[in-house]
Amino acid sequence: MVLMLLFAAVCCAAPVGNAISAYVALKTGVSASDDSGIAEGGSAADIPPRMLTAYKKAVQQVGKHVPKCQGMRWPILAGIAKVESNHATGRNIADNGDIRPKIYGVLLNGSGAGGNTTSFPDTDGGKWDGTSQGERAVGPFQFLPSTWEGVGADANGDKKTDPHNADDAALGAAIYLCGNGRDLAQRGQLKAAILQYNQSGEYVSNVLGWIDQYTAAAKDPDLKSVSAKVRIVLDAALSQRGVPYSWGGGNANGKSTGSCCSPKGFSGETIKGFDCSGLTQYAFARAGIRLPRLAADQAGVGKRIPAALGTFALKPGDLVFFAYVPGRDSSIYHVGIYVGSGQMINAARPNTVVRLDAVDAMSGYAGGARLL
Repeated sequence: MVLMLLFAAVCCAAPVGNAISAYVALKTGVSASDDSGIAEGGSAADIPPRMLTAYKKAVQQVGKHVPKCQGMRWPILAGIAKVESNHATGRNIADNGDIRPKIYGVLLNGSGAGGNTTSFPDTDGGKWDGTSQGERAVGPFQFLPSTWEGVGADANGDKKTDPHNADDAALGAAIYLCGNGRDLAQRGQLKAAILQYNQSGEYVSNVLGWIDQYTAAAKDPDLKSVSAKVRIVLDAALSQRGVPYSWGGGNANGKSTGSCCSPKGFSGETIKGFDCSGLTQYAFARAGIRLPRLAADQAGVGKRIPAALGTFALKPGDLVFFAYVPGRDSSIYHVGIYVGSGQMINAARPNTVVRLDAVDAMSGYAGGARLL
C-alpha cells in the first residue's frame, strides 16, 4: 500500500529503465539509449531519413529470405535500432547506406566495461569489429560478428553483406527477428524475437516501448471532426511533443522543473518539462478547464467512462487512466489524453519525452473521463 501511494502521489508510470547490454555501449562513450536528437519522441522525426528508408526497405525484402515471416513492420526495426545505436545518429550515412565512422561496441573481454562480464573469443579476425583480440558488436543493430555470419544479407545490391551498411544491417535484423517464420503481429512472438536479440526482460520492455511509440506515431491523429474546444486541448498537448519528462513537472501554466524522486530514483528537480498530470493540467487549462494535480483526482472530474466499456468508448479529448487495481480509482497511477485511433498524447516516464503512444502500450487500463 505504501508503494502504491508513492506511485500515485505525483502521477506517473512506473518507469522502464533504459537497458544497455554488453553489446550496446559505443566506442565513442555515448550510450546507445541516449535521447539526444529527438525532435518529436517516438516519431519518424527522430530517425535519420536514410535509416528510415533502410528499415522500410528491409520490410519489403525480408520475405525473400524468410518466406514464412509475418507481421514485420518498420517500427519493430526502429525499436531495436533506437536502443542499440540511437539510429546511428551523429554518423554520416551515405546514399548507398554505408555508415561512417563505423559503430563499434565495447570489447567483450569480461572486463565489465559497458556491462559485459563474459569473454567472447574472436571469430572474424577483425574483419567486422576491427580487432582480433576478441569480439565486439558492430553496426547500427549491434550484431556480434558470429551472429552476422548467419543472418547477413545484401540489401543494396552491391554484392556485399556489411553490418556497417544501413540497408544490409536492417535486413539482417529483420531476418534474425523473423527466425524460422514468426508472426510478429502476435505480441508473444514479438517478445520472443526481441528476447532472442537480448535475453533481458528490461531490454524487451524498453524495445517494446519504442516499437509502440513508433507504431502510434506512424498514424497521424485525425482532428478534422473534433469540436473547437477539443481541438484547443489536443493542439496544446501535441505542441509539447519532444519536451522532456520531468517527475512532478508541469502545471496549468506550462512546463516547469519537477521534484524528487520517482520510485526508481529519477529526479525532476533539474529537468524542465511535464509529468503525466502536469501535461493534462496544461492542455485543459488552454480550454479554460482547471484540473487537480494528481491523476487519481483528475478521474473525478467530468463524466467517467468505465473501463468495462473498452477503449472503443473513448473520444478525442478524453482523459485516459491507468491503475494498479482497475476499478479502484485510488490506485490510478497515470493519465494521458486520447486523440483517436487508439492513440494518446503521453508523458510516459523518466528519460522519455512527451509523445504519441498507443493506449495499450501501458498496463492497467482504467477507463477515461470526458470533460468536453
